[in-house]
Amino acid sequence: MVLPLTAAHLAPSLLEACVVVGASSDKLQELDQATYCRGTPELPLLEPEVLHILAPPFFSRGNVQSEVRSVGRRKRAFIRKKKERPLSPNQVPNVSADGGRGTSEDVSVPKDIDLKALPQLCFPGGLQVTNVHREEQFHFLVFTDVLGNQTHGVVMQCDRPVVEASSLSQNGHDASKCPKLYSAYAVCLISKHPYYTALKDCLSCLLVQLRTCRLSDLEERVKEFAAKLALVPIPPPGTLHVMFTLRPLHIVLPSREDRDHPEVDLDLHVPLLCFRPQQLLQVLSCLLQEQRVALFSSDWAKLTLVAESLLLFLQPLSWQQPYVPVLANGMLDFLMAPTAFLMGCHISHFKEVAAETDDLILINIDDGSISMSCCEAVDLPEMPLAAAECFTQRVRSLRLHFELFQFRHASCCDINEQRAQKRAWQHNLNQDIQRITLELIVNIFRDVSSHLNYEHRVFNSEEFLKTREPAEQLFYKMLLETHIFHSFLKDRLNRKADAFTRMELNTRSEMQKMKATVENPRRPTMQEIQARRTCSLPAPRLNKRLGMSLPNLGDEQPLSLYRQTSLNRIIVPDPLLRPPPESPKVFKLPDFPSSLSFNSVWNYHSELILQLGKAIFCLPPENSALLARFYYLRGLINTLCSRRLEALSDFQNLYKTDTTIFPTQLVTWLADSLQRDERQHADRRPELKRLILKVKTENEKLLIPPDDHVKKFELPRMHLHQEEFVRCVQESGIVKDVVTIHRLFCALTNDEEKQVDPELFRVFYTFWKETEAEARDVNLPSDVIEHLDNSECVYKLSSCVKTSHGVGKIAMTQKRLFLLTEGRPGFLEITKFRDIKEVKISSAPFLLLRIPSLRIQTSSRAEVFEANLKAETHLWDLVIKEMWAGRKMADQHKDPQYMAQALTNVLLMDAVVGCFQTQRSISAASKLAYFDRVKHEIPMMVSKTTSETLKHKINPSLGLAEPQTVHVLLYTPGQLSCSSPDGDGNPKLWVALSGGRVVVFDAASWSMLQDCIQVGASQLNCMLDLDHDQVWIGSQDSVIYIIDTRSMSCNKQLTEHRHEVTGFTLDYKDQQNGQQPYSCSSDGTVLLWDSSSLKVKRQLHVGCGHLSSIQIHNGMLWCCCGDSIVELRRNGTLHRRISLPENLLSLSSCFSSFILILEQGELWTGCADSGELCLWHIKDHKRPIKRISLPGSCGVTCMIRVKDQIWVGCRGGGALAGLCDARLRSQVVVLDPRSHAVLKELQAHSDCIQTLCSAEDRYILSGSAQRDGKIAIWKVE
Repeated sequence: MVLPLTAAHLAPSLLEACVVVGASSDKLQELDQATYCRGTPELPLLEPEVLHILAPPFFSRGNVQSEVRSVGRRKRAFIRKKKERPLSPNQVPNVSADGGRGTSEDVSVPKDIDLKALPQLCFPGGLQVTNVHREEQFHFLVFTDVLGNQTHGVVMQCDRPVVEASSLSQNGHDASKCPKLYSAYAVCLISKHPYYTALKDCLSCLLVQLRTCRLSDLEERVKEFAAKLALVPIPPPGTLHVMFTLRPLHIVLPSREDRDHPEVDLDLHVPLLCFRPQQLLQVLSCLLQEQRVALFSSDWAKLTLVAESLLLFLQPLSWQQPYVPVLANGMLDFLMAPTAFLMGCHISHFKEVAAETDDLILINIDDGSISMSCCEAVDLPEMPLAAAECFTQRVRSLRLHFELFQFRHASCCDINEQRAQKRAWQHNLNQDIQRITLELIVNIFRDVSSHLNYEHRVFNSEEFLKTREPAEQLFYKMLLETHIFHSFLKDRLNRKADAFTRMELNTRSEMQKMKATVENPRRPTMQEIQARRTCSLPAPRLNKRLGMSLPNLGDEQPLSLYRQTSLNRIIVPDPLLRPPPESPKVFKLPDFPSSLSFNSVWNYHSELILQLGKAIFCLPPENSALLARFYYLRGLINTLCSRRLEALSDFQNLYKTDTTIFPTQLVTWLADSLQRDERQHADRRPELKRLILKVKTENEKLLIPPDDHVKKFELPRMHLHQEEFVRCVQESGIVKDVVTIHRLFCALTNDEEKQVDPELFRVFYTFWKETEAEARDVNLPSDVIEHLDNSECVYKLSSCVKTSHGVGKIAMTQKRLFLLTEGRPGFLEITKFRDIKEVKISSAPFLLLRIPSLRIQTSSRAEVFEANLKAETHLWDLVIKEMWAGRKMADQHKDPQYMAQALTNVLLMDAVVGCFQTQRSISAASKLAYFDRVKHEIPMMVSKTTSETLKHKINPSLGLAEPQTVHVLLYTPGQLSCSSPDGDGNPKLWVALSGGRVVVFDAASWSMLQDCIQVGASQLNCMLDLDHDQVWIGSQDSVIYIIDTRSMSCNKQLTEHRHEVTGFTLDYKDQQNGQQPYSCSSDGTVLLWDSSSLKVKRQLHVGCGHLSSIQIHNGMLWCCCGDSIVELRRNGTLHRRISLPENLLSLSSCFSSFILILEQGELWTGCADSGELCLWHIKDHKRPIKRISLPGSCGVTCMIRVKDQIWVGCRGGGALAGLCDARLRSQVVVLDPRSHAVLKELQAHSDCIQTLCSAEDRYILSGSAQRDGKIAIWKVE
């Protein structure tokens, strides 16, 4: 059972090393002699040394039961021991690496443990000899290497007599005349995992033994103790905790919440007992700004526990600076370091440190005070007000005292029962505290993602700062320069789906969700303006900064906290923060073996494997999360026992239970270490062969280092060609759409020079940002706001002009034009964009001159509105016509994105005119008037049938640079039993885009719930809803990915297919087994799955060129096989085959889809290259095929039957000239299956229709290819 070093390193266990530290035997003998000769000396400080080093693996061979080998997993010579003198019976012997007595030799320990500093840290206040026996004391340590990897230690200090009376008598000393002195020794348990409470409990159990044992037996007791802890495995992330017994206590190792979160085995409410919420926020603010922070306490144990809690409060942000929570007395010079750090030292050094350092944050844990060295008060920016108030409110609602919880419960007569009760209470409290601190972090960083460009990995920090309130800006300015924030940015740009991401999505307001469905330029809505007004001074007025340059809020405007004080946006209902607690399961390890012989340890591991096997057998397959944890633990133990094939089999099962805990490194080592006979056995087991191949393939991908850089946006310094211009505009955050940027490039360049001057770009960018800043400062009177919708924003405001309705300023929102009358500001609606009938430029008399004016005729009023806009006339003419055309297209196509695009075009026009300031400016801006040009070049009318049937359109590629192909759509109905306030019970629309990207919409509001669930990296071909709990997705990479609909995470994979997965179907007829899912792959393989265990129940094979889809009808399996439709019996035997008609065989065509209408005995088929449907009579083979021509179609891509209709998705045969670069004109054709007549021709997509799906037979959803990339929602009549 000797495990190779690499495997031992990869298989995590509780104990890394056990070290005994104290005064050397030589020093104690010298003190003994001095005490006897001179009486009671001054009580000296002794130099602590390492006495024993014990590191796993431990084992015994043969008859040598007392020998325990201590072998380091990664070893290096650490300390050279002096040759030992003869030992007196009461002295603790030194132990070498091989268990022998100390000689002149090298002692080896794991390389991550620095024993040079360890003796000082075990006795941070010094090793003081006393004449009074002290109680045992504990404290905690954290060691951090240069790579940031942490090791954790728990230290127990115990007093022992310097010399025993028995040894004095043997030496001829008179015990009654010799004063009794005590010197401490320390036992330090070192672990890779922060199990502070568990390791303290372990040492407490050891203490019971040490109190009753002779000093000569101490060495053996510690060895036996360390060897037992080395047998304890670390539980995987999740809800399975591990329990083991050290008499008299049951000790529990809590698991991590997920892979990105550390273990929490301490009382997180300790800082809440030490500090008031305001002081705690100040401490966290200092850490976020990476200040030099020193903790002080009279209790060494508090230092580490408080420091660790503070860093946990910052999760998922990770502290990147030096971290030493306990500084020994001889290490105080560390506090002079010029860099940021978090350190802790004894309160006795407080005045000395405060006097000798500058700008050091001093935190006194004992009295809860915060100060700064050489300063009376901490002069640092505070956290944003709303986030701080929310945190304070949450903390005050916590119940921090266990005694108050215990009053209503019976008194526990068993210590382990009492500890279990306290542990459960602490676990729930820790979860509440972590949710509250996570909410604080989310509220601070919520808006960061809206200033990120994921394609180019750019964070526009300047624009982010401009959106902060004046009182917040200094805090954010310091925060943005820190390493901790830079690491956070990397995670956001990598789209890390961690706890921050989940809470940020779940706590979005309805307004934020609706904003996410349409990509409008950032402007404050009327609702936000009203919210900030509640925190501003009265006197409604138009802000005088309209028309001024970049924001300089200074004293021009009272503090407005619309972003941070609208607590309705930040404080969310408790149910969102407090999901129903899932009680953790506890797995109890077998009792430790009585001896450390090879056979005893082997039997212990065998018993553990047996118990894990029983736990797996007793669990139902539905409890896959817990099953995965048991498989993981059994795989670890099998690895330790060198049962490599069994270990690989256990880890293979994680693909079907929970891939998030898959130990890639360990499985890679197992695969590489297989012996020749083991390799042959693995090759004969298909699942292991696939696992080994998959791991090797993934490791090859990992050889390419990921792109982890983060850029800040900088204005260009060189001339920009079109490609560089696209990148630069996208990085700036102005607009992402590539086609729009190409039009902007044409507007900023002339026909001769196809490049943009950097100075021109700077002027354009500045004007754009000035306009954005002005819009943020709009402060409309309440009387005006009452006439506008909550979601409306003011995007453009004219100068003060004379109009046919008086003098004032013309304002434009995304819905209407209105006049802000001069004097006491009032509201006069000019028109809504959809009501405009005509816009034209005219001239109005002024003295002896005629000045340009704009005339607007609307359907809402008889008289024409006229405004003397003078030099602004031509620009406003372009702006209003573009918004008018955009509104008409949005209304006709039921697509709000058209209006958002028109709005972007208008703002770009405004910026182009502003940066040119020449006669050329209007000509350049007209190149951006896309919708107005389309209106004149091609007819905009949508047919009445299409308009009546089309209900809405949504854009799943929102926020991406270019549209993505909608490959698959899946509608999942709502669950009435689910009453989650975050809309989790609502119906959902699952959308598979290119590159393995899945987007999820709430089908009740069509707001986006998830903008990216990454499912592999290949094209996705099919989706299936299974019991409303899982969504199965078939991929081109041959894997079936399973998404949990509750957590919205992909944590299971089925890898049985060898080629791309192309289709799913469900068999509802099996009453015994419920829903039976089938899957098929392109090579003709069809698999029947057990939906509970996710095991293959039956495998069939269809002989064909390319199997693209399957359906099951009356127990028969129908397969679409390229050149034929094949009907199979349940056992896989061929029942019939229907081949392509002869005229299509000659064209190398193939079936793309089919529908079976059993009651009519008809099979409807469509081909990818034929604009007609073929009807086959399955009951009468002699009847000729009937062909139904599909008007305007040159191919069928998909079909679906809804109610008594057949809906056919077609590939268009013509192009819409001038509309979208000659895109294909595609349509949905609706047919009557009885009369075979075409009922409707619906046109809403400008590219090939890829997929159709039904929403409870009330709506049909169609998704199109990349050049359109939209989803249309049709009403079924």
